[in-house]
Amino acid sequence: MTTARSDHGRQDAPELPAGTTVEELERLCIRFAVEAGRFIRDERPPRMGVAATKSTETDVVTVMDRRSEELLHRLIQQARPDDGILGEEGADVAGSTGLTWVIDPIDGTVNYLYEVPAYAVSVAVVVGDARTEQGWAPVAGAVADPSLRLVHHAGRGTGARTRPEGDLDVAATALTVSGEDRLARTLLATGFGYAPEVRARQADVMRRVLPRVRDIRRIGSAALDLVRVAEGSVDAYAETGLNAWDLAAGWLIVEEAGGVVVGAQGRPGKELTVAAGPALVEQVRTLFTDGTPD
Repeated sequence: MTTARSDHGRQDAPELPAGTTVEELERLCIRFAVEAGRFIRDERPPRMGVAATKSTETDVVTVMDRRSEELLHRLIQQARPDDGILGEEGADVAGSTGLTWVIDPIDGTVNYLYEVPAYAVSVAVVVGDARTEQGWAPVAGAVADPSLRLVHHAGRGTGARTRPEGDLDVAATALTVSGEDRLARTLLATGFGYAPEVRARQADVMRRVLPRVRDIRRIGSAALDLVRVAEGSVDAYAETGLNAWDLAAGWLIVEEAGGVVVGAQGRPGKELTVAAGPALVEQVRTLFTDGTPD
């Protein structure tokens, strides 16, 4: 099973297991993301519990993270028992089909903990080895925004859309990235890591970047930042330290909205993820890699 590549590293239509379609996978992504999104919104305890920390004391794992991931596992295994699962909280499942579900049960956990209405559930299906930086590509994905009761979704070759959560019969709104082509007029979204030394490096980068763009937004959810690029409510997004579950669904949504998603050298990933329209993406990448855009 292979995928072809086109300009800027964009993945073209994948080869899927016999009897499986992109449209079917996209519908499942929507359903799973919406169900988990409703769960974390409607079942949120009035006094949120912190179950553990991940990398630092500021990087929390809530009880609801784990419960949301358990729900997603059940839904995926009921519908696609032979597929693999890769999730942020580490309860991974090996598959035999060449397809892996890459899930973030709550993206924007700190926002969720503090009741800031900017968190999401991200669900994607990828081909290849999602445990490596280079060996996978998304074929369908959905990002549920429980606070706004919306779901944003895409399939490879089907376009990117937003619709009210859970209602596939309601007409969807097609997404299109910003046409901005000048760095000085760019509204740039970004995010910061949790480790103090990482934050210090990112602060140094921001001191260089901020004078060169219109303004910067730090929302706290990589999945929603990528959706905002896709819908054109920000012009570009750049961040270091992203994992597969942070970017898989949003990456595809941006590309299907006419945007480009790249990394420092090629594919997006931990070293750097940049998303923007075609006229802007290289300017932003250059700004974050060497600080001297044309």
